[in-house]
Amino acid sequence: MPAEAAPIVLLIEDHKDIAEMVIAFLQSRNYEVDYAADGITGLHLAVTNRYDCIVLDLMLPGIDGIDVCQKIREEARKNTPIIMLTARDTLEDKITGLETGADDYLVKPFAIQELEVRVRSLIRRHKGDVAKEILQVGDLFLDTSTLTVTRENQELNLTPIGLKILTVLMRASPSVVSRRDLERKVWGHVLPDSDTLRSHLYNLRKVMDKPFQHQLLQTVQASGYKIVEPEIE
Repeated sequence: MPAEAAPIVLLIEDHKDIAEMVIAFLQSRNYEVDYAADGITGLHLAVTNRYDCIVLDLMLPGIDGIDVCQKIREEARKNTPIIMLTARDTLEDKITGLETGADDYLVKPFAIQELEVRVRSLIRRHKGDVAKEILQVGDLFLDTSTLTVTRENQELNLTPIGLKILTVLMRASPSVVSRRDLERKVWGHVLPDSDTLRSHLYNLRKVMDKPFQHQLLQTVQASGYKIVEPEIE
């Protein structure tokens, strides 16, 4: 059987010493690495090439990491796993990075071995997600390979966090997902304040339910949330 292709990682990092360290270590672990030292070049590479993972610094010349991440998700519609690097260890910065579409967050200085473990974990998880490709609940469809969501053949424009919430709930459908489990699957261990999930669910309902006759997203009192076809009730 043919050997599995080496994972390809894009590193977008303006700090030369950090970039050299990451590139050397990942290459020693049999990754292929493309490199950009600024946001504009990094964004161009990210949207024109296929990568298994993107390691993205928050503070970049040209375009910062938040804008790069947002453009990859919302304009290029790519779901490539993204790990954001930053020297700022505040909850607000972490949540901002995750809400714009990052999958993980690592604070500088970091152990290079931990970065590689997180890269490997995200790649493995992403390959499992892509294999399922199409999720469906009633007339609602989610293509995980293109991040396209449609209902009654109309494309829905969701935020990156809204898309993550929807993916978790559609995978679990028709089961209930508890608030705690939903928060952890969307934000990891960097949990937001108590009103953040409620706000995102409100916005998600406004896009995927309000314009249509039947409501799919339901709150189960004292239990959590679920997405189900109306006739299941």
